Amino acid sequence: MISKLSLSEFRTRLKNNTEIGSPKVKIGPFGIFAAFSGTKPFYGLFDDKTFRLTINSTVSPTFYIVKGKYKLVNNVLKVDYIVEPGNKFQPIWAKYSPIALILVINIFFLFFARGLRRASTIVNLFLLFMAFYSKWKVEKNRKKLEKIFVRIFELK
Repeated sequence: MISKLSLSEFRTRLKNNTEIGSPKVKIGPFGIFAAFSGTKPFYGLFDDKTFRLTINSTVSPTFYIVKGKYKLVNNVLKVDYIVEPGNKFQPIWAKYSPIALILVINIFFLFFARGLRRASTIVNLFLLFMAFYSKWKVEKNRKKLEKIFVRIFELK
């Protein structure tokens, strides 16, 4: 994609909008230690040619990292980026853990709580809702990260 910014403006926005730190730490299990890192929208690392950024939020964290490189070509700043999972296991866990939980709960009700039909129906409906919600939420967070990135760095 092409940015409307000059190379120096792009680097300044990277510097002004990014808390320095490893994005893998922020999205990993130790992300709680980076919880009080500040108010900048991104958390990550960058240099003169590349960047790796994630959302700097503990309230609505994401499993995704914006990874890319930038360079000046014919007085136009070209930015090549992809939004990828920081850890391959986390999005899979968020999407499919409610389904696994449905199976476990149903096996429990089948063998140990045969008289609780109404409770199993309510639990199954709740877990089914959570399965769809978790898939939707993971995709929404990925799109939000990309939208914020495109807006701040004025990409078209």
